[in-house]
This record gives sequence, C-alpha cells and structure tokens, in this order.
Amino acid sequence: MSVESFNHSVAITTLVHLLIALAIGIRVIMRRPAPGVALAWLFLIVILPFVGALSYLLIGERRIGAQRTHRIDSLLGALGEQRGAMQWEHLTEVDWSRHPAGAARLSRLGTKVAGSSTLRGCDLELFCDAETVLQAIADDIDTAKSGVCMTFYIWNQGGYADAVLEALIRAAQRGVTCRVLVDALGARPWLRGGQPQRLRAAGVEVKSALPVGILHGFVGRTDLRLHRKIVLIDDGVAWTGSMNLVDPRMFKQDSGVGQWVDAMVRLRGSAVAPLGAMALGDWMLETGVPLEELARSAGLARIVPSGEADIQVVPSGPGESGDALLQMLLGLINAAEEELVLTTPYLVPDESVVWALRGASGRGVQVSIIVPERVDSLLTRHASRSYFADLLNAGVGIFLYRKGLLHTKSIVADGRTSMFGTVNLDMRSLWLNYENTLFVYDADFAGKLRALQQTYLADSHAIDPDQWARRSPKECFLDNAFRLMSPLL
Repeated sequence: MSVESFNHSVAITTLVHLLIALAIGIRVIMRRPAPGVALAWLFLIVILPFVGALSYLLIGERRIGAQRTHRIDSLLGALGEQRGAMQWEHLTEVDWSRHPAGAARLSRLGTKVAGSSTLRGCDLELFCDAETVLQAIADDIDTAKSGVCMTFYIWNQGGYADAVLEALIRAAQRGVTCRVLVDALGARPWLRGGQPQRLRAAGVEVKSALPVGILHGFVGRTDLRLHRKIVLIDDGVAWTGSMNLVDPRMFKQDSGVGQWVDAMVRLRGSAVAPLGAMALGDWMLETGVPLEELARSAGLARIVPSGEADIQVVPSGPGESGDALLQMLLGLINAAEEELVLTTPYLVPDESVVWALRGASGRGVQVSIIVPERVDSLLTRHASRSYFADLLNAGVGIFLYRKGLLHTKSIVADGRTSMFGTVNLDMRSLWLNYENTLFVYDADFAGKLRALQQTYLADSHAIDPDQWARRSPKECFLDNAFRLMSPLL
C-alpha cells in the first residue's frame, strides 16, 4: 500500500470514528444517565475507536428488547389486577399505629414508585443454616399438591442441594406441576450437566432466563441477570433470601473465600401471593404463557392471611420498576433514628447511598456495615475498598467478616423495620439485575434478624479509621482506579 493510500485510509477511518463517537455521544447525553456514568462512557467512546461505541451499544443502556418490553407491560397489567384483588380483600389495610412513624411513609413510597402495597397477615421464619434450608425446602416440596415454581440465579450440583432435586422429581412423578427457572449465565455449569435432563425426564419443566451472547446483545442488553431466589409451593408456602440452590460445602471451594454464608425466610400468608406472582411472572417473560394460566396450573389461588407481620414485596429490574428500589433503600436509611445495621457481600453503592449513610451517621444514628473480608471478585474488592474512607470519616463502622463469604443481604433500622432479600449494595443489583426484596414491618422479625447480624459482628473485626488512613499510596491508587469503573459494573 502506498503512503498516499495509507493516509487516505487513516483519514476515512478517523472520520468514521469521529462521526460514530459524535452520534453515540449525543445518544448518551440525551439518555441523561448520572454524570459520572455519562462521562465514563464518553471517555471510553473517544479513546477506544469503535470498541467503545460497540461496548456502549451492548451494555451502556438498560435495553430489554421489544418482545420483553411487551411481555413486561402485560405482566404489570396482570399484577395490577392482583393488587386490586388484594385491596378488595382488605389485605392492604395495615394498622400503622403499631409501627414507627416512618414505616407508613416508607410503605406509601413503595406503593407509589413500585406499585407494591404492604400486606397484613403474613408470617415469616428466619433460617441461617444451609443444610436446614435445603432439607426444609425439600420437605415442603414433598407436601405439594398442585404446583412448585422455583427461580434461582445459581443451581449447583452436590450435597444437600440434591435433596431438593430428588423432591422435585418425586413431586412431578405424582402429578404436581413443577417449574424451574435459572439464570442462563449464573447456572450455566449446572445447565450443561446431567441434572436438568433428569428433571425433564421426570416431567419437570426446566428453562433458562436471559440468554447471553453477542447476537442477543443487539436485541437487548446481554448482561442483565435474573438474580432472584424464590420457591413457591402451591398457594401456601414461599421461600426467599440470599441463598442460591447450592450446598456451600460443594460450591466454589477453590475460590479462596471460604464457604458462602446466607439466610433465607419461609413465608406463609398474604405475602405468598405477590412473591409467587413474581416467580410466575419471570416464567411468563421467558415463555409468553399468560400469568393467569400459570397461576391456575401452579395452584396459586386466593391467599388466606396468616401471621402478624406486615410485608411489602418489592420487585425490581429493568423495565419493571425504574429506580423504585433505590428510592426505597434511601427511604429506609433516612428513616433510621438510632441504629442502622447492614450486611452485604458487595459494597459498590450508588453515590446517593453513600451520602445517605454518611448523613445518617452525622445525625447520630449508629451505622454499621458488615462485609466479607474476602470476596470472589478482585475488581469488586478494590472498588468496594475505595468507599471505606468516606464512610469511616463520617463515623460509619465497617466490619470485615472472617468466617467465609458473607452473602446475606439485610438491613435492620432501629430494631423494628427490616429489608431482606436478594439485592446487594452495588449498582449492578440496583440497576441491572432482576431482584426481589422484602420490606418487613415487624419488630419480632427485626429482632431475630438483628440477632443474626450480631453473630456476624461477633465473627468480624472493625476497620480502624486511623490505620486505614495510613494505607500505602499504591493501595489507595489501585482502589480508586477500580472505583472509576464502578458506574459500569
């Protein structure tokens, strides 16, 4: 190639890059993301010709595709009819006089921004031992008469997880409608093994959600994940929490972080309906089968109130609830008056969450955050550490859990109001994952969850602010460099 031809090619390539960068840059600006996110993308688009623009088109927006958008609209309409039935049954008539003043306001916020009403007449039992959880789920499945629907991010073969698998096979063989939905990426190793074939051979429907791949990336964002953990048995029992369908003794034993430590709740009463509808709704989004038909086949009928707890079930994810979960999280933090205890495996929060936590500490609330000492992601580990100084300087206590990868996602405010479910305190959970969260207005449950958190604290050590401030410049630079990527995680 002659010098003249080479220069001509370079000029054309540069012009094309500039035009693409301009077009994508205008798109970024008109989408109005957070300034930090926008600047990060504009920077990548300019310095990485073509690659930056392609990356933005693949993962820069919460695109979910036309078909999924249509199905979510249909799902939200069906859920609206369900909420109307709940109101007709007076299940939303909560006695707020027995709760803190801020509870009613937080519930009102959830109703407005997430379309989720607080329901009275709920009962929930807290579990923190993996073996007990898996065996209890298997036992509940053995009592199923109509339907079992399970939604999980990860399913891993081995140990007590296999007891659940065998219970599903037994249920399907006696005529119970059984459905298993797992995330296409999180459960990929399991999906490639022999257990899904065993389930299908027994009559269990097994499907994967949110397929990944370059071609899928042009239809909708390919890194959106189904992070929910739900088990629905008939219309009487539901399970949810932080635990995947795994036995921690058999899961990621070579990652160097120890066993995963989780908590789950077993629910009965009114809250089973919206949680079950969420699980069936995920199935509807993947298959197109109407929610009403799924509910009939699963045996999800009218729910009879049971218990004294008041619970607000809040779904979240692209196309479903916007920033509703973030608003609820901020509302809970801002409502705390005396104590706020949070547990999360990954602490890469939205800046507004950092400000809210610092503000709570500044007004005299004792704020404690418990995170694992070791996590399974180098990038997340460093990004998380970059937030410690800001929080420590504001008086927030940060505790490193030593006995494994603490995976429980929980918040207890003033020992009376709780947040519990699948959402991590990171921007992926708040913006990209499909999550399920319980806001529990019940002092008894809050006390039990707070007691569990105290056991985590007993196995943790507090970060000393002065010692943290003396870290080497190399450590500080590395943490802060990874923090620049946090809006894109």
